[in-house]
Amino acid sequence: MVYFKKRSTVLLLALSCTLAACSSQPSYTGNSTEQSLKQHANWQYTQDDATEVSYITDLVNIAGLDSLIQQAVANNPSFNQVHVALKLAYAQRDVTAASQWFSVDADFDAQRNETTGTQYSSSLGVSWEADVWQKIADNVAAQDMTIASNQATYQSAKDTLVASVIRTYLNIILQQDLLNIEQQRLTVLENNEQSIVERYQYGLGDLEALDTARTDTLSTRATIADYQEQIAQAKRALVLLVGVDKLENLPTTSVFPEVVEPLSALPEQDLARRPDLQSAYYNIQSKRYLVDVAYKDLLPSITLSASLSDLATTPSQALLTSPVWNLLGSLSAPLFQGGALRAQVDIAKLNAEQAFWEYQDTLLSAVNEVENALGQEQSLTQQQLQISKALASAKRSFSNYQSKYQQGLVDILDLLTVQQQVYDLQAQLSQINYTLLTNRIDLGLALGLGVSS
Repeated sequence: MVYFKKRSTVLLLALSCTLAACSSQPSYTGNSTEQSLKQHANWQYTQDDATEVSYITDLVNIAGLDSLIQQAVANNPSFNQVHVALKLAYAQRDVTAASQWFSVDADFDAQRNETTGTQYSSSLGVSWEADVWQKIADNVAAQDMTIASNQATYQSAKDTLVASVIRTYLNIILQQDLLNIEQQRLTVLENNEQSIVERYQYGLGDLEALDTARTDTLSTRATIADYQEQIAQAKRALVLLVGVDKLENLPTTSVFPEVVEPLSALPEQDLARRPDLQSAYYNIQSKRYLVDVAYKDLLPSITLSASLSDLATTPSQALLTSPVWNLLGSLSAPLFQGGALRAQVDIAKLNAEQAFWEYQDTLLSAVNEVENALGQEQSLTQQQLQISKALASAKRSFSNYQSKYQQGLVDILDLLTVQQQVYDLQAQLSQINYTLLTNRIDLGLALGLGVSS
Protein backbone atom coordinates (compact mmCIF):
# COMPACT_ATOMS: atom_id res chain seq x y z
CA MET A 1 0.00 0.00 0.00
CA VAL A 2 1.21 3.49 -0.86
CA TYR A 3 0.44 6.40 1.39
CA PHE A 4 1.75 9.86 2.31
CA LYS A 5 2.57 11.61 5.58
CA LYS A 6 2.00 15.35 5.12
CA ARG A 7 1.73 17.45 8.21
CA SER A 8 0.17 20.33 6.38
CA THR A 9 -1.01 22.30 9.39
CA VAL A 10 2.33 22.08 11.12
CA LEU A 11 4.14 23.03 7.94
CA LEU A 12 2.01 26.08 7.32
CA LEU A 13 2.35 27.23 10.91
CA ALA A 14 6.10 26.72 10.86
CA LEU A 15 6.44 28.54 7.57
CA SER A 16 4.28 31.42 8.78
CA CYS A 17 6.33 31.73 11.94
CA THR A 18 9.60 31.78 10.06
CA LEU A 19 8.38 34.42 7.63
CA ALA A 20 7.11 36.57 10.49
CA ALA A 21 10.40 36.22 12.29
CA CYS A 22 12.31 37.14 9.16
CA SER A 23 10.34 40.37 8.79
CA SER A 24 10.86 41.44 12.41
CA GLN A 25 14.48 40.41 13.02
CA PRO A 26 17.56 39.58 10.98
CA SER A 27 17.26 36.13 9.42
CA TYR A 28 20.77 35.17 10.51
CA THR A 29 19.97 35.31 14.23
CA GLY A 30 17.20 32.75 14.46
CA ASN A 31 16.74 29.04 13.97
CA SER A 32 14.01 29.47 11.41
CA THR A 33 15.94 27.68 8.68
CA GLU A 34 16.75 24.65 10.82
CA GLN A 35 13.16 24.41 11.96
CA SER A 36 11.89 24.71 8.42
CA LEU A 37 14.22 21.96 7.26
CA LYS A 38 13.12 19.65 10.07
CA GLN A 39 9.46 20.30 9.36
CA HIS A 40 9.81 19.60 5.68
CA ALA A 41 11.95 16.58 6.38
CA ASN A 42 8.75 15.06 7.81
CA TRP A 43 7.17 15.35 4.37
CA GLN A 44 7.68 11.78 3.35
CA TYR A 45 6.73 9.35 0.67
CA THR A 46 6.30 5.97 2.34
CA GLN A 47 4.93 2.53 1.56
CA ASP A 48 4.68 -0.94 3.01
CA ASP A 49 7.07 -3.77 2.08
CA ALA A 50 9.71 -1.31 0.85
CA THR A 51 13.05 -2.54 -0.41
CA GLU A 52 16.28 -0.62 -0.50
CA VAL A 53 16.79 1.61 -3.52
CA SER A 54 19.78 3.93 -3.30
CA TYR A 55 20.25 5.45 -6.74
CA ILE A 56 18.15 6.47 -9.73
CA THR A 57 20.12 3.97 -11.81
CA ASP A 58 18.46 1.24 -9.71
CA LEU A 59 15.06 2.19 -11.13
CA VAL A 60 15.67 1.30 -14.76
CA ASN A 61 17.74 -1.59 -16.11
CA ILE A 62 19.56 -0.41 -19.23
CA ALA A 63 22.43 -2.37 -20.77
CA GLY A 64 25.55 -0.31 -21.39
CA LEU A 65 24.33 2.60 -19.27
CA ASP A 66 27.22 2.51 -16.79
CA SER A 67 29.78 3.11 -19.52
CA LEU A 68 27.88 6.11 -20.85
CA ILE A 69 27.54 7.58 -17.36
CA GLN A 70 31.25 7.21 -16.68
CA GLN A 71 32.10 8.97 -19.93
CA ALA A 72 29.61 11.75 -19.23
CA VAL A 73 30.97 12.38 -15.73
CA ALA A 74 34.53 12.49 -17.10
CA ASN A 75 33.90 14.58 -20.22
CA ASN A 76 30.73 16.69 -19.91
CA PRO A 77 31.89 20.36 -19.98
CA SER A 78 29.04 21.83 -17.93
CA PHE A 79 29.42 19.25 -15.17
CA ASN A 80 33.18 19.69 -15.04
CA GLN A 81 32.70 23.44 -14.59
CA VAL A 82 30.78 22.64 -11.42
CA HIS A 83 33.60 20.32 -10.37
CA VAL A 84 36.14 23.10 -10.87
CA ALA A 85 33.95 25.47 -8.82
CA LEU A 86 34.11 22.97 -5.96
CA LYS A 87 37.90 22.85 -6.20
CA LEU A 88 38.00 26.66 -6.16
CA ALA A 89 35.93 26.67 -2.98
CA TYR A 90 38.49 24.40 -1.33
CA ALA A 91 41.32 26.65 -2.50
CA GLN A 92 39.56 29.77 -1.20
CA ARG A 93 39.06 28.07 2.13
CA ASP A 94 42.80 27.44 2.37
CA VAL A 95 43.48 31.13 1.66
CA THR A 96 41.07 32.21 4.39
CA ALA A 97 42.38 29.65 6.89
CA ALA A 98 45.94 30.89 6.34
CA SER A 99 44.95 34.16 8.06
CA GLN A 100 44.80 32.26 11.35
CA TRP A 101 48.54 31.65 11.24
CA PHE A 102 51.49 34.03 11.64
CA SER A 103 53.31 35.31 8.58
CA VAL A 104 57.10 35.35 8.18
CA ASP A 105 59.00 37.69 5.85
CA ALA A 106 62.72 37.77 5.10
CA ASP A 107 64.71 40.48 3.30
CA PHE A 108 68.32 40.94 2.17
CA ASP A 109 69.64 44.17 0.58
CA ALA A 110 72.92 45.54 -0.72
CA GLN A 111 73.57 49.31 -1.08
CA ARG A 112 76.61 51.27 -2.26
CA ASN A 113 77.33 55.00 -1.99
CA GLU A 114 80.36 57.29 -2.06
CA THR A 115 80.67 57.89 1.68
CA THR A 116 79.97 54.56 3.32
CA GLY A 117 80.84 52.19 0.50
CA THR A 118 78.92 48.93 0.20
CA GLN A 119 76.61 47.94 3.01
CA TYR A 120 74.51 44.82 3.42
CA SER A 121 71.34 44.50 5.46
CA SER A 122 69.05 41.62 6.35
CA SER A 123 65.83 41.35 8.28
CA LEU A 124 63.42 38.71 9.47
CA GLY A 125 59.92 39.63 10.53
CA VAL A 126 57.03 37.76 12.06
CA SER A 127 53.51 39.14 12.38
CA TRP A 128 50.26 37.71 13.70
CA GLU A 129 46.75 39.09 14.06
CA ALA A 130 45.11 37.93 17.26
CA ASP A 131 41.65 36.61 16.46
CA VAL A 132 40.21 37.91 19.73
CA TRP A 133 36.70 38.36 18.28
CA GLN A 134 36.76 35.10 16.29
CA LYS A 135 36.36 37.06 13.07
CA ILE A 136 38.87 34.94 11.19
CA ALA A 137 37.29 31.78 12.61
CA ASP A 138 33.89 32.95 11.37
CA ASN A 139 35.36 33.56 7.93
CA VAL A 140 36.77 30.05 7.88
CA ALA A 141 33.42 28.66 9.06
CA ALA A 142 31.70 30.57 6.25
CA GLN A 143 34.10 29.00 3.75
CA ASP A 144 33.39 25.56 5.23
CA MET A 145 29.67 26.11 4.67
CA THR A 146 30.39 27.33 1.14
CA ILE A 147 32.32 24.13 0.47
CA ALA A 148 29.42 22.06 1.82
CA SER A 149 27.03 24.00 -0.41
CA ASN A 150 29.28 23.49 -3.45
CA GLN A 151 29.59 19.79 -2.65
CA ALA A 152 25.80 19.50 -2.67
CA THR A 153 25.66 21.51 -5.90
CA TYR A 154 28.23 19.17 -7.39
CA GLN A 155 26.14 16.15 -6.40
CA SER A 156 22.99 17.78 -7.80
CA ALA A 157 24.75 18.49 -11.10
CA LYS A 158 25.97 14.90 -11.24
CA ASP A 159 22.48 13.54 -10.54
CA THR A 160 20.98 15.81 -13.19
CA LEU A 161 23.61 14.79 -15.76
CA VAL A 162 23.03 11.08 -15.20
CA ALA A 163 19.26 11.57 -15.39
CA SER A 164 19.69 13.44 -18.69
CA VAL A 165 21.80 10.59 -20.08
CA ILE A 166 19.10 8.08 -19.12
CA ARG A 167 16.30 10.20 -20.61
CA THR A 168 18.21 10.72 -23.85
CA TYR A 169 19.00 7.00 -24.09
CA LEU A 170 15.31 6.20 -23.59
CA ASN A 171 14.37 8.80 -26.23
CA ILE A 172 16.54 6.99 -28.78
CA ILE A 173 14.71 3.77 -27.97
CA LEU A 174 11.35 5.58 -28.25
CA GLN A 175 12.12 7.08 -31.64
CA GLN A 176 13.40 3.72 -32.90
CA ASP A 177 10.19 2.04 -31.72
CA LEU A 178 8.03 4.68 -33.40
CA LEU A 179 10.07 4.26 -36.58
CA ASN A 180 9.51 0.50 -36.53
CA ILE A 181 5.77 1.02 -36.10
CA GLU A 182 5.65 3.36 -39.07
CA GLN A 183 7.69 0.96 -41.19
CA GLN A 184 5.22 -1.79 -40.35
CA ARG A 185 2.38 0.56 -41.23
CA LEU A 186 4.07 1.37 -44.54
CA THR A 187 4.43 -2.30 -45.43
CA VAL A 188 0.73 -2.90 -44.82
CA LEU A 189 -0.29 0.21 -46.76
CA GLU A 190 1.85 -0.77 -49.75
CA ASN A 191 0.28 -4.23 -49.69
CA ASN A 192 -3.15 -2.59 -49.62
CA GLU A 193 -2.31 -0.60 -52.74
CA GLN A 194 -1.26 -3.75 -54.51
CA SER A 195 -4.41 -5.53 -53.32
CA ILE A 196 -6.64 -2.74 -54.66
CA VAL A 197 -4.97 -2.94 -58.06
CA GLU A 198 -5.20 -6.73 -58.17
CA ARG A 199 -8.89 -6.72 -57.17
CA TYR A 200 -9.61 -4.14 -59.87
CA GLN A 201 -7.90 -6.32 -62.46
CA TYR A 202 -10.20 -9.17 -61.45
CA GLY A 203 -13.22 -6.90 -61.65
CA LEU A 204 -13.82 -6.88 -57.91
CA GLY A 205 -13.72 -3.16 -57.35
CA ASP A 206 -12.70 0.20 -58.68
CA LEU A 207 -9.67 2.46 -58.35
CA GLU A 208 -11.36 5.18 -56.31
CA ALA A 209 -9.89 3.81 -53.05
CA LEU A 210 -6.39 3.78 -54.57
CA ASP A 211 -5.91 7.53 -54.06
CA THR A 212 -6.85 7.21 -50.38
CA ALA A 213 -4.42 4.33 -49.90
CA ARG A 214 -1.64 6.22 -51.70
CA THR A 215 -2.29 9.30 -49.54
CA ASP A 216 -1.82 7.24 -46.39
CA THR A 217 1.30 5.62 -47.84
CA LEU A 218 2.92 8.93 -48.74
CA SER A 219 2.04 10.42 -45.35
CA THR A 220 3.62 7.43 -43.61
CA ARG A 221 6.81 7.78 -45.65
CA ALA A 222 7.03 11.41 -44.55
CA THR A 223 6.57 10.35 -40.91
CA ILE A 224 9.34 7.75 -41.31
CA ALA A 225 11.72 10.42 -42.58
CA ASP A 226 10.85 12.57 -39.56
CA TYR A 227 11.50 9.72 -37.10
CA GLN A 228 14.82 8.95 -38.77
CA GLU A 229 15.90 12.53 -38.17
CA GLN A 230 14.57 12.40 -34.60
CA ILE A 231 16.78 9.37 -33.95
CA ALA A 232 19.79 11.20 -35.39
CA GLN A 233 19.10 14.24 -33.24
CA ALA A 234 18.68 12.12 -30.09
CA LYS A 235 22.00 10.40 -30.78
CA ARG A 236 23.69 13.77 -31.29
CA ALA A 237 22.19 14.95 -27.99
CA LEU A 238 23.61 11.89 -26.25
CA VAL A 239 27.03 12.54 -27.80
CA LEU A 240 26.84 16.13 -26.51
CA LEU A 241 25.95 14.97 -23.00
CA VAL A 242 28.71 12.39 -22.90
CA GLY A 243 31.19 14.97 -24.18
CA VAL A 244 32.93 12.92 -26.86
CA ASP A 245 33.11 13.15 -30.65
CA LYS A 246 31.61 9.73 -31.36
CA LEU A 247 29.87 7.01 -29.42
CA GLU A 248 30.07 3.34 -30.09
CA ASN A 249 27.46 0.67 -29.36
CA LEU A 250 24.49 3.02 -29.21
CA PRO A 251 21.12 1.34 -28.66
CA THR A 252 19.48 -0.20 -31.72
CA THR A 253 16.68 -1.96 -29.85
CA SER A 254 13.15 -0.63 -29.85
CA VAL A 255 12.22 -2.48 -26.66
CA PHE A 256 11.98 -0.37 -23.54
CA PRO A 257 13.89 -1.58 -20.46
CA GLU A 258 12.02 -2.99 -17.52
CA VAL A 259 11.46 -0.90 -14.43
CA VAL A 260 13.53 -2.83 -11.94
CA GLU A 261 11.75 -1.47 -8.91
CA PRO A 262 8.03 -0.75 -9.14
CA LEU A 263 6.74 2.35 -7.46
CA SER A 264 5.54 0.40 -4.46
CA ALA A 265 9.08 -0.82 -3.84
CA LEU A 266 10.70 2.59 -3.40
CA PRO A 267 11.91 3.05 0.16
CA GLU A 268 10.78 5.79 2.53
CA GLN A 269 12.07 9.08 1.25
CA ASP A 270 12.18 12.62 2.59
CA LEU A 271 13.12 15.88 0.99
CA ALA A 272 16.15 16.43 3.21
CA ARG A 273 18.07 14.05 0.93
CA ARG A 274 17.83 16.41 -2.03
CA PRO A 275 21.24 17.96 -2.80
CA ASP A 276 19.75 21.21 -4.09
CA LEU A 277 17.95 21.68 -0.77
CA GLN A 278 21.13 20.87 1.13
CA SER A 279 23.08 23.35 -0.98
CA ALA A 280 20.57 26.13 -0.27
CA TYR A 281 20.64 25.29 3.44
CA TYR A 282 24.44 25.43 3.69
CA ASN A 283 24.44 28.66 1.71
CA ILE A 284 22.28 30.25 4.43
CA GLN A 285 24.73 29.09 7.09
CA SER A 286 27.62 30.61 5.14
CA LYS A 287 25.83 33.95 4.83
CA ARG A 288 25.02 33.95 8.55
CA TYR A 289 28.71 33.62 9.41
CA LEU A 290 29.53 36.45 7.03
CA VAL A 291 27.03 38.68 8.84
CA ASP A 292 28.96 38.04 12.04
CA VAL A 293 32.19 38.86 10.21
CA ALA A 294 30.73 42.17 8.99
CA TYR A 295 29.76 43.11 12.55
CA LYS A 296 33.21 42.22 13.88
CA ASP A 297 34.84 44.42 11.25
CA LEU A 298 33.52 47.29 13.39
CA LEU A 299 35.61 46.14 16.36
CA PRO A 300 39.30 46.86 17.09
CA SER A 301 42.00 44.50 15.87
CA ILE A 302 45.20 43.50 17.64
CA THR A 303 48.38 42.72 15.72
CA LEU A 304 51.65 41.41 17.20
CA SER A 305 54.90 41.64 15.28
CA ALA A 306 58.55 40.85 15.92
CA SER A 307 61.60 41.47 13.77
CA LEU A 308 65.34 40.90 13.62
CA SER A 309 67.57 43.16 11.53
CA ASP A 310 71.29 43.44 10.89
CA LEU A 311 73.58 45.82 9.02
CA ALA A 312 77.17 44.98 7.96
CA THR A 313 79.85 45.63 5.37
CA THR A 314 80.00 42.03 4.16
CA PRO A 315 77.22 39.64 3.15
CA SER A 316 78.19 37.01 5.69
CA GLN A 317 78.22 39.47 8.59
CA ALA A 318 74.79 40.74 7.54
CA LEU A 319 73.17 37.33 7.96
CA LEU A 320 71.82 38.21 11.41
CA THR A 321 75.19 37.70 13.14
CA SER A 322 74.53 40.66 15.44
CA PRO A 323 70.83 41.29 15.01
CA VAL A 324 68.78 44.04 16.51
CA TRP A 325 65.41 42.80 17.67
CA ASN A 326 62.14 44.63 17.78
CA LEU A 327 58.80 43.61 19.33
CA LEU A 328 55.63 45.53 18.59
CA GLY A 329 51.99 45.20 19.50
CA SER A 330 49.38 47.40 17.83
CA LEU A 331 45.72 48.09 18.45
CA SER A 332 43.71 49.59 15.63
CA ALA A 333 40.06 50.45 15.39
CA PRO A 334 37.97 51.96 12.61
CA LEU A 335 36.77 55.42 13.63
CA PHE A 336 35.26 56.91 10.50
CA GLN A 337 34.93 55.45 7.03
CA GLY A 338 31.91 57.30 5.80
CA GLY A 339 29.49 54.55 6.87
CA ALA A 340 31.11 51.94 4.64
CA LEU A 341 31.42 49.31 7.36
CA ARG A 342 27.82 49.76 8.47
CA ALA A 343 26.76 49.45 4.85
CA GLN A 344 28.74 46.19 4.61
CA VAL A 345 26.78 44.90 7.61
CA ASP A 346 23.51 45.76 5.88
CA ILE A 347 24.69 44.06 2.68
CA ALA A 348 25.68 40.92 4.59
CA LYS A 349 22.28 40.82 6.33
CA LEU A 350 20.46 41.24 3.01
CA ASN A 351 22.58 38.48 1.46
CA ALA A 352 21.57 36.21 4.35
CA GLU A 353 17.92 37.09 3.89
CA GLN A 354 18.18 36.49 0.14
CA ALA A 355 19.72 33.07 0.80
CA PHE A 356 16.84 32.28 3.15
CA TRP A 357 14.25 33.05 0.49
CA GLU A 358 16.21 31.07 -2.09
CA TYR A 359 16.07 28.15 0.32
CA GLN A 360 12.32 28.56 0.78
CA ASP A 361 11.86 28.69 -2.98
CA THR A 362 13.87 25.49 -3.42
CA LEU A 363 11.89 23.85 -0.62
CA LEU A 364 8.48 24.62 -2.07
CA SER A 365 9.63 23.64 -5.56
CA ALA A 366 10.82 20.30 -4.19
CA VAL A 367 7.40 19.53 -2.70
CA ASN A 368 5.73 20.53 -5.96
CA GLU A 369 8.07 18.33 -8.02
CA VAL A 370 7.31 15.26 -5.91
CA GLU A 371 3.55 15.83 -6.05
CA ASN A 372 3.63 16.39 -9.83
CA ALA A 373 5.72 13.26 -10.41
CA LEU A 374 3.41 11.17 -8.22
CA GLY A 375 0.36 12.54 -10.00
CA GLN A 376 1.94 11.74 -13.35
CA GLU A 377 2.79 8.24 -12.14
CA GLN A 378 -0.81 7.48 -11.29
CA SER A 379 -2.18 9.09 -14.45
CA LEU A 380 0.29 7.37 -16.78
CA THR A 381 -0.31 3.99 -15.16
CA GLN A 382 -4.03 4.34 -15.86
CA GLN A 383 -3.36 5.55 -19.40
CA GLN A 384 -1.07 2.59 -20.03
CA LEU A 385 -3.75 0.17 -18.85
CA GLN A 386 -6.53 1.70 -20.93
CA ILE A 387 -4.48 2.08 -24.12
CA SER A 388 -3.27 -1.52 -23.80
CA LYS A 389 -6.89 -2.67 -23.65
CA ALA A 390 -7.83 -0.43 -26.57
CA LEU A 391 -4.93 -1.81 -28.63
CA ALA A 392 -5.97 -5.39 -27.97
CA SER A 393 -9.52 -4.53 -29.03
CA ALA A 394 -8.30 -2.74 -32.17
CA LYS A 395 -6.19 -5.76 -33.18
CA ARG A 396 -9.22 -8.04 -32.88
CA SER A 397 -11.28 -5.59 -34.92
CA PHE A 398 -8.57 -5.41 -37.57
CA SER A 399 -8.48 -9.20 -37.84
CA ASN A 400 -12.26 -9.30 -38.28
CA TYR A 401 -12.28 -6.52 -40.88
CA GLN A 402 -9.44 -8.14 -42.78
CA SER A 403 -11.43 -11.39 -43.02
CA LYS A 404 -14.59 -9.56 -44.09
CA TYR A 405 -12.67 -7.53 -46.68
CA GLN A 406 -11.31 -10.69 -48.26
CA GLN A 407 -14.90 -11.93 -48.46
CA GLY A 408 -16.00 -8.68 -50.03
CA LEU A 409 -18.22 -7.76 -47.06
CA VAL A 410 -16.55 -4.43 -46.16
CA ASP A 411 -15.01 -1.60 -48.12
CA ILE A 412 -11.24 -1.04 -48.32
CA LEU A 413 -11.66 2.33 -46.64
CA ASP A 414 -13.12 0.67 -43.56
CA LEU A 415 -10.17 -1.70 -43.46
CA LEU A 416 -7.70 1.19 -43.78
CA THR A 417 -9.37 3.02 -40.91
CA VAL A 418 -9.06 0.03 -38.59
CA GLN A 419 -5.46 -0.55 -39.66
CA GLN A 420 -4.53 3.06 -38.92
CA GLN A 421 -6.16 2.82 -35.52
CA VAL A 422 -4.00 -0.18 -34.58
CA TYR A 423 -0.75 1.55 -35.46
CA ASP A 424 -1.84 4.84 -33.87
CA LEU A 425 -2.54 3.03 -30.60
CA GLN A 426 0.80 1.22 -30.78
CA ALA A 427 2.58 4.56 -31.16
CA GLN A 428 0.54 6.08 -28.35
CA LEU A 429 1.34 3.16 -26.04
CA SER A 430 5.04 3.46 -26.84
CA GLN A 431 4.97 7.17 -25.98
CA ILE A 432 3.21 6.43 -22.68
CA ASN A 433 5.78 3.77 -21.79
CA TYR A 434 8.57 6.25 -22.48
CA THR A 435 6.92 8.98 -20.43
CA LEU A 436 6.30 6.54 -17.57
CA LEU A 437 9.98 5.60 -17.47
CA THR A 438 11.25 9.18 -17.64
CA ASN A 439 8.75 10.25 -15.02
CA ARG A 440 10.08 7.50 -12.79
CA ILE A 441 13.52 9.09 -13.10
CA ASP A 442 12.03 12.50 -12.29
CA LEU A 443 10.32 11.04 -9.24
CA GLY A 444 13.57 9.49 -8.07
CA LEU A 445 15.37 12.83 -8.38
CA ALA A 446 12.54 14.65 -6.62
CA LEU A 447 12.73 12.22 -3.71
CA GLY A 448 16.48 12.65 -3.37
CA LEU A 449 17.61 9.51 -5.19
CA GLY A 450 20.78 10.42 -7.01
CA VAL A 451 23.94 8.63 -8.05
CA SER A 452 26.96 7.58 -6.06
CA SER A 453 29.41 10.37 -5.31
